Amino acid sequence: MPAISSNQPLTKLPLFSLNTVQMRTFHTTWLMFFVCFFGWFGLAPLMPTIRVDLGLTKSQVGNIIIASVSSTIIARLIIGKLCDTWGPRKTAVRLLIVGSIPVFLVGLSKDYTTFLLFRLAIGIIGASFVVTQFHTSMMFAPNIKGTANAVTGGWGNLGGGVTNMVMPLIFAAIVGFGYTKAEAWRYAMIAPGIMMLIVAFLYQRYTKDTPAGNYDEVGYNKNKTKTDWTILADWRIWALTLAYGMCFGMEITFDNVASLHFTDTFHLSQSSAGFWAGIFGFMNIFARAFGGIVSDKVGARFGMKGKGTLLAVVLLLEGMGLLLFAQAGTLVLAIISMLSFALFLKMANGATYGIVPFINEKNVGLVSGIVGAGGNLGGMMFGFLFKSESISYVQAFTYIGWIVIAVSVIVMLTRFIKKPVAVPTKIPAQVAFAD
Repeated sequence: MPAISSNQPLTKLPLFSLNTVQMRTFHTTWLMFFVCFFGWFGLAPLMPTIRVDLGLTKSQVGNIIIASVSSTIIARLIIGKLCDTWGPRKTAVRLLIVGSIPVFLVGLSKDYTTFLLFRLAIGIIGASFVVTQFHTSMMFAPNIKGTANAVTGGWGNLGGGVTNMVMPLIFAAIVGFGYTKAEAWRYAMIAPGIMMLIVAFLYQRYTKDTPAGNYDEVGYNKNKTKTDWTILADWRIWALTLAYGMCFGMEITFDNVASLHFTDTFHLSQSSAGFWAGIFGFMNIFARAFGGIVSDKVGARFGMKGKGTLLAVVLLLEGMGLLLFAQAGTLVLAIISMLSFALFLKMANGATYGIVPFINEKNVGLVSGIVGAGGNLGGMMFGFLFKSESISYVQAFTYIGWIVIAVSVIVMLTRFIKKPVAVPTKIPAQVAFAD
């Protein structure tokens, strides 16, 4: 491995470099979130087949959607705290190994109940996002932190789009080898399980907790102060939690229901529906990063107030785009409006985590976990709309659009002006977050 050129957070983002521990960690951590997304949502594009195989009702499908994101809420809170104590490297490796178990075994499901339980267990790997954002924050300086977080988050989220496109192809290939559809969806989930184990090895081998080394090497835990639970009284954290529920919460909801919506509403095949659902996720290759870049630029000129205003505006545009999508009467209009609200949704993801690392610099892991859990809480609440037998998918999208617009107003009224935080002098400078 090349020698580490610096033990300080990077002030630039050389995307195509692997010459420093900071950039090796950068690329490994987004790849980790990417493959976890594969395992987390690998079943979503196959739901038209699974629904028939297991004889699922609309209500049961809704419960499965809720289960897939609800377990992640608690997991993200726990993982955020573990990043603060164990370090992101150990946390990521253990999460990948443990999380791969239900991914491998979900194929053993024979009915609604066992499938629901496996879906609930698989949801814990959604907490990988917190590791990605925490670890990236450790490796980059404040001037580039928002951009770096947005790129790793966006490229990780890209797994949701690739999964919608690729899993139906893996499924079709398995059917082509002579297996039944009921067998094919089960065998298809072996692929993301293997990917997770490979990345666990890469994470162990090529990353460090901080630019200066792992926690035990730099004495991070010995000098770190206890978690300051008074941060829960900071309204800014809850405003960001609401905001993330509206953007990432909607993203994972759409990842779950898009294939079913395109299949049922526009009568597309499973492969075609998976393709268009994948396009939604594929926008993460640039849109979330764009939100983070703009957030950093706005922050440099207008401070935290500007970052908050940007987040409110993109949430407003997301909500308006959702209303248009809900009313789209043709596939063409649906695709156009989907791309519109997807752009602003993913920019809002990036803009949210352009603010998160600056809310409380002594408890970045916990704050990241709380806000990240808000994303899944939003996804869980939206899941109840799609579960209802009396509410159509079109109506559900409409209601969510108005809810997102309401939250954008709340975010606009929130003062994100940064409060000074004293950083203990005993904590090594390279792992302290300074403005």
